[in-house]
Amino acid sequence: MRWFIFILIYILVDLYAFQAIRTLSKNGWVAAIYFLISISIIVALYFILNSNDSTHFMQPPKNYLFGLFLAVFIPKLLMVIFMFGEDIMRFFTGLFYKISENETNFYLPSRRKFISTIALGIAAIPFTSLLYGMIKGRYNFKVLQYELAFDDLPEAFDGFTITQISDIHSGSFDNKSKISYAVDLINEQQSDVILFTGDLVNNVAEEMNDWKGLFSTLKAKEGVYSILGNHDYGDYVKWERKEDKINNLNKLKNIQSEMGWDLLLNENRFIKRDGQKIAIIGVENWGENGFKQAGDLDVACENIDYKDFKILLSHDPSHWKSIVKHDDRHFHLTLSGHTHGMQFGIEIPGWIKWSPIKYRYENWAGIYEEQGRFINVNRGFGYLGYPGRVGIWPEISVIKLKKKRVNV
Repeated sequence: MRWFIFILIYILVDLYAFQAIRTLSKNGWVAAIYFLISISIIVALYFILNSNDSTHFMQPPKNYLFGLFLAVFIPKLLMVIFMFGEDIMRFFTGLFYKISENETNFYLPSRRKFISTIALGIAAIPFTSLLYGMIKGRYNFKVLQYELAFDDLPEAFDGFTITQISDIHSGSFDNKSKISYAVDLINEQQSDVILFTGDLVNNVAEEMNDWKGLFSTLKAKEGVYSILGNHDYGDYVKWERKEDKINNLNKLKNIQSEMGWDLLLNENRFIKRDGQKIAIIGVENWGENGFKQAGDLDVACENIDYKDFKILLSHDPSHWKSIVKHDDRHFHLTLSGHTHGMQFGIEIPGWIKWSPIKYRYENWAGIYEEQGRFINVNRGFGYLGYPGRVGIWPEISVIKLKKKRVNV
């Protein structure tokens, strides 16, 4: 039933958007090509979404077909908005003509070519943007640098640097040279510690088989620490047996150990310098909106003093919004990911920062601060579903901690 409704909507949008094409050209070949593309994409999408192989869902080449669907369908939706607006004007123009001229027949003005031309021009923007996002944007890695100052940062950690990566989603990758470049870029930051905030895979541990050797080359003076994200638990796979799901998670944990990463499962570690220390705390996934809530702050904070300087790794930023920032233990800095910035948006520093994901997540990309408590929501290293990024580029966060000086 869901597919019937979806296909019906798709057909209606397709036919309505075609009116703009027909206004500009009556050529039969143009119409044939238009509908051939439409039918091919919807048939391909049907087989993708109805595949019984949930293990490899949204991996290449399936995700490319999904990307092409978005690149074709979203522009048509924009065209429909223009055509519908014009049809409203045509209706009222015809109604006014009938009333004012006292005509017996209702006259509907023909479509105007310049409106159809504008509609096609506007639709070309998301079409080309989404194609660019698939070809170039998905591997357009950016290093974003931040400096955060704290009153109670231990003196020995003044200038301590953190590189954060998140949401690798290795099952989506298909270009080893690009990923190798990004891994080298992480190491080039020469940070004191590397912190990974979850979603190593899309669905299953085997997605890391071709990539674990590369990611094991990540090195930092104080090591690499990691946590689990919602996709790491295998919750989106139809497992034949419960034991298969458990074994998959154990395999994923072992892979992180093989790579030299210290996986924190509601645990903490101390980094010590000159008799001083900071705490790295990692919780399992905790999210609102129906996501897994396995994170336990109380367990993760065992042996942590309230006065300790704390860096919390928590995959979903809704955890910070709902619980962490209100906690009396004062978590100085929380590092999250999860949102990907929806892989689509507009960011011009100092002017605009927008993505549709902002209507679901209050904290969706970058640094946020409330009462001296900070969170950085990393835009993600990889991609999921749509195999690209437009305006919201793959991110490597570099955060320098500074001791806030009091001027006397």
